[in-house]
Amino acid sequence: MSVASPAPSRRSSSVALAVEEQPAALRARVRAWRAAGERVALVPTMGDLHAGHLALVDAAAARAERVVASVFVNPLQFGPGEDYESYPRVLDHDRRRLAEHGAHLLYAPATATMYPRGLDETVRIRVPGLDDVLCGADRPGHFAGVATVVTKLLNAAEPDVALFGEKDYQQLLIIRRLADDLDYGVEVVGVPTVREADGLALSSRNAYLAAHERGGGTGAARGAARARPRAWPPASAISRRLEDDAVTASWRRRACARATWPCAGPRTWRRRATTTRRGPCGCSRRRSSARPA
Repeated sequence: MSVASPAPSRRSSSVALAVEEQPAALRARVRAWRAAGERVALVPTMGDLHAGHLALVDAAAARAERVVASVFVNPLQFGPGEDYESYPRVLDHDRRRLAEHGAHLLYAPATATMYPRGLDETVRIRVPGLDDVLCGADRPGHFAGVATVVTKLLNAAEPDVALFGEKDYQQLLIIRRLADDLDYGVEVVGVPTVREADGLALSSRNAYLAAHERGGGTGAARGAARARPRAWPPASAISRRLEDDAVTASWRRRACARATWPCAGPRTWRRRATTTRRGPCGCSRRRSSARPA
């Protein structure tokens, strides 16, 4: 669970903000910094920067001598009917905010640069067991798009540390697994959520919310705050539980199918005495003691 955090304070910029649009040029700059013994931090974003993004930049500056921020609206992580075309693209605004917070380089590639063979032909990265549950179950392909673009950004920037918001906690777990399994040697840091005065987590999409929808979001934040005195398990335990649940879900469904539990599909049962039992996947419908008709 992310915790509320005050809006970050501005840091004065001591150097001009450089802008690169090609991965080779970005990589050359980063390698020069690292050759000089400087640590490099990466903050990936889709732009329209707000205080939550800038908290990532400030946290990056505390961990490295050089801060690279990327701005790229990634089409691979948007599904049909989502807001890819209308997502805010305000690069001049983003450049000013990054300069105010002392970032050293803005990486702003074009879509053709990121995916030169087109979206249909590009290689995609999946993180099995984590990218198709919870939010991933409702947005098929979303986390594959996230994993793919983050892989490309890590390849281009070669950072020592990369920072992501805890607001998107499933995304954070997926990126940590990706970096670990692919041996990037990069430290993936989660930064606490920054919230508005009413408790709603800062997001570029908050402008889409109607008043009643916004009230629902703030109610969730208040409920989480009231629950905070209870002992939460450590993040590593939550991650292991999420992974375990995802890995065993399909096995449990198969076990239910073998045992002819109701969740395996529609069946006709003779009307005889019934008992309430729980199947391997957790289904708890009343099952007849008779065999299927």
